[in-house]
Amino acid sequence: MTPETPIYLIVGLGNPGREYAKTRHNAGFMLVSRLAERLGTAFRRMQFKALTAEARVGGARLILAKPQTFMNLSGKAVAPLARFYKIPPERLMVVYDDVDLPLGKLRMRPKGGHGGHKGMRSIIAELGTQEFPRLRVGIDRPPGRMDTADYVLQPFTKAEMEALAPALERGTEGILRWVENGINDAMNFVNGE
Repeated sequence: MTPETPIYLIVGLGNPGREYAKTRHNAGFMLVSRLAERLGTAFRRMQFKALTAEARVGGARLILAKPQTFMNLSGKAVAPLARFYKIPPERLMVVYDDVDLPLGKLRMRPKGGHGGHKGMRSIIAELGTQEFPRLRVGIDRPPGRMDTADYVLQPFTKAEMEALAPALERGTEGILRWVENGINDAMNFVNGE
């Protein structure tokens, strides 16, 4: 490994365990899994409480991670990974679900707050900064008076999964553009739908 090889850490947020696999809160896991498929890699290693996969894109090394800590403690996996690989904040991308965006809508930003998302709150607290890129995946608001915590832990319906599929593809492409061309090109692509 030459010192010039930039390393990127791409983290999808979710909850571990088969019972959570297709839930709305796992949209981040889903997108990062799609990225791993596209890059021909798989999550085989456990590092710092996260399942990880590695790939190369151009001259960059990518570490893909799915924290296995449960959502509210995501920072306990992300911060040690970022320190171990010496990832500067601008080369960390966190992908997570957002109830404030319509289903399948994507928003990429270069930095920002946690917006009430407990996984992001944990990561920001553990890293000591919110100056890192993020990709939010819209999962829609809960219907009626349903509690948000209950809603995000429900599985997507078949129709919702079909509606989400193009967003997972677009998000995957957006992350690759971020690695290859930078955040502005990626945001123009992802947010310009």
